[in-house]
Amino acid sequence: MGQRLVALAHAAADLHVAVALERRDHPNLGRDAGVIAGVGEIGTPLTDAWASPPDCLIDFSTPAGAMRAVELCSADHVPLVLATTGLSEEEQSRVRTAAGVIPVLWAPNMSLAVNLGMKLVAVAADALKADAEAVDVEIIERHHRYKEDAPSGTALRFGEIVAEAMGQTQHTHGREGRPGVRPRGEIGYHALRVGDDPGQHTIVFGLLGETLEVTVKATSRDAYAYGALAAARYLVGKPAGMYSINDVLGL
Repeated sequence: MGQRLVALAHAAADLHVAVALERRDHPNLGRDAGVIAGVGEIGTPLTDAWASPPDCLIDFSTPAGAMRAVELCSADHVPLVLATTGLSEEEQSRVRTAAGVIPVLWAPNMSLAVNLGMKLVAVAADALKADAEAVDVEIIERHHRYKEDAPSGTALRFGEIVAEAMGQTQHTHGREGRPGVRPRGEIGYHALRVGDDPGQHTIVFGLLGETLEVTVKATSRDAYAYGALAAARYLVGKPAGMYSINDVLGL
């Protein structure tokens, strides 16, 4: 993702890659970020800290990397677009604290289509909540073999959206053996890890006699990079606070 952000930002007429951060022990520190990204020299070396703060920082890394980004941005009052998933409760609390000092746009998925899908799922869940006991909700997500967390942060967020509207209290991750009749008030999650799939999410609302499915499929990781760059454009100049992709989309 870092390489695609560098490549796409460099290609955009209104953007400049001011800094490219990596961990302190990364073997490519000092190399030109554009060369690493396959677009040739751009004059920005890979580094573990900035000499001068950029207009905005985009973080696609690990929980540890995200906390480093929060630290750097809070210290120098730099807007932060945070796309890293798998944060602990304590790490999430640190992000919320940072939003009291700087603008933070935090999203488990930077895809514009995914966030539109979340809006559609929220509309469906709200429409079906009056008879929620009669609706079975299952969430199926598919990602590449290298993804480390399951279910994805995006799948969990879809589940939160449904539960907030419909009141489900049981979240089941896969099934085996003889679990018996499907309980009411349950959301089921199923995580597939195959090949180089950049990401698919299907939210199934099952009723007797009919089914509604909302599906979002990424064909390239560029979808996430384009969304993050749109988020960065939006966030620059905003006051401190917590923002989301819905703000970028005007939803």
